[in-house]
This record gives sequence, structure tokens and C-alpha cells, in this order.
Amino acid sequence: MMSRRKIYSISVLTVVAFFIWIFSSQIERAEDFSGQVKVALRVVGNQLLLSNKDSTSLVLPVIELDESKYQLSFQNKLSLTPDHLVSVIDESFQASGLPNYYRVEIIQNSDQEIAYSYEIKNGLENSLIPCLSREMSHNAYTLQVKFTEMEPSLLSQKALLLAPAIASLLLFAIPSYKRKKPVKEREIHRNSTSLGRFEFYPTQNKLMKGSLEIPLSKKECELLQIFSSKPNQIITRDELTKRVWEDHGVFVGRSLDTFISKLRMILKEDKTIKLTNVHGVGYKLELGEFPIPGKKEA
Repeated sequence: MMSRRKIYSISVLTVVAFFIWIFSSQIERAEDFSGQVKVALRVVGNQLLLSNKDSTSLVLPVIELDESKYQLSFQNKLSLTPDHLVSVIDESFQASGLPNYYRVEIIQNSDQEIAYSYEIKNGLENSLIPCLSREMSHNAYTLQVKFTEMEPSLLSQKALLLAPAIASLLLFAIPSYKRKKPVKEREIHRNSTSLGRFEFYPTQNKLMKGSLEIPLSKKECELLQIFSSKPNQIITRDELTKRVWEDHGVFVGRSLDTFISKLRMILKEDKTIKLTNVHGVGYKLELGEFPIPGKKEA
């Protein structure tokens, strides 16, 4: 039988290999994306030259300036009309399936000043596109496109480089964590409340009954925290709804009754706890030993 350390080491290596595979796939997709952008921009360049009745001069090679920024330039000067430029780029990018978030800048080659720019945010109707009807003079221009939502891919590549270091840290961190675990458990225990045979951990949204862990929703936890702070006391519906819902600007309806029913189902495993309805007033969390119906006292 393999030792725990060996099992743990194999597990870590498996996880690392998995993430390397995931990140490698993302890098391959990034390379495919770069190729798609370059083809789409060459189509744009060709259309812009044809609109200038120029079918002979060259569209120069598209340059990838960084991971999400590309540059298109031309052999000869040309005139540009913003509305035609926007339309041509939009059609080419949609046909290539490129992201719908990008910024375009037209730069004058003579002084590197930005002659025109606009930004697309999920379609033309949500975008910032000024001065559509103003024709730009005949000049030497460079077109730059920046895709504005490409950061996750960059992070993936950095994570790939860091994966071996993370794996090494895990090899040392987990044994250390195991040594400190009893201390952590004592700290957690101080933050719990005893409810009959349950231990209630409000900061962790859970109940424990022995080794059984019972997760609670946020609302269930908030309600139980109120009840546990006032055991065997009536808590009005108004107080419960105000503290759990209305203070957050939420309309309640019958949400309170629904969550009370859910708590009853959870707590029914312990016969020393009752969540009772006080008709027309509210609810009460009762703690203690209760007689079994139909059984006479000795």
C-alpha cells in the first residue's frame, strides 16, 4: 500500500498536469485568435483601398503589437470616411467571429497623432462612435485595433509559468496545514453555538451533528442565528422579516414561512429542539426534552 505522502504527491502532479493541459489549450486558442484577427484586418484593408478605387497598392503585413492589439498599414495614402470604416470593420469582425468589444484608432503617419477613434461595446448600438459623416483627408494612415476584453488569456499564460512553483509550495504547505489543523479546529469551535445535539457555525453557514456536516443557505443561517441568540423566546414575524430581508430592501412575501419550513426539516433530527409557530405573533426556538406524544410519564 502506498504511503499518504506518495498518494498526495501523485495527486498534486496530476492536478498540475491537468492545469498545464488547460493552459496549453488556451495558448493554442490565442494563436488561432491572432491568425483570425490578421485575416479579418487584411479584408478590412482591401475594402478600404477598393473604396478609394485603388486595386493595385499593397495592404502591408498586419503586426501584432501585443496580445490584444493589432496594427494595419498601407503602401499608399488613402481617404477615409468614418461611417464606411466602422461598417467595414464591423462586417469583417462579425464574419470572422471576433469579440464584440474593441477600440479602433486611426493614426496619421506624419506626426503619429490620432486622427480618429471609436470604441465598440457589444454591438454598434451600445458603442462610442463620434463624427461619422466627416470625411478624413487624403493622407498616410495606420489603423490600430485593441480588443478590450482579452485579459483572462494573459493571466492564463502567467499561471502556466507559475504552475511548477505553485505545485512545489503545495508539497510543503499541506503537511504544515495538517500539523496546524487541531489549532484551527479549536479556533473554529470557539465560534460555534450549541443547539441541542447540533453545533451551529454561523460564520461558515453550517450545522454539525457529530461528524455530519449540514450546509445552510445564507437566509437559513441568518434566521437560525437570530433564534439561537434568543432561545425559548418568541420572536415576532416583523423582527425576523426586517432583520433578514427588509433591511436589505427586499420584498418578502411568504419567504419567511418557506425558510422556517426548511429549518424545521433540518432540525427535526434532534428531538430536543422545536421551532414552533406562535399563531399571529411569530416563532420560538424551544430547547429541552419534550414528551413523546401518546407516551405516559412513569
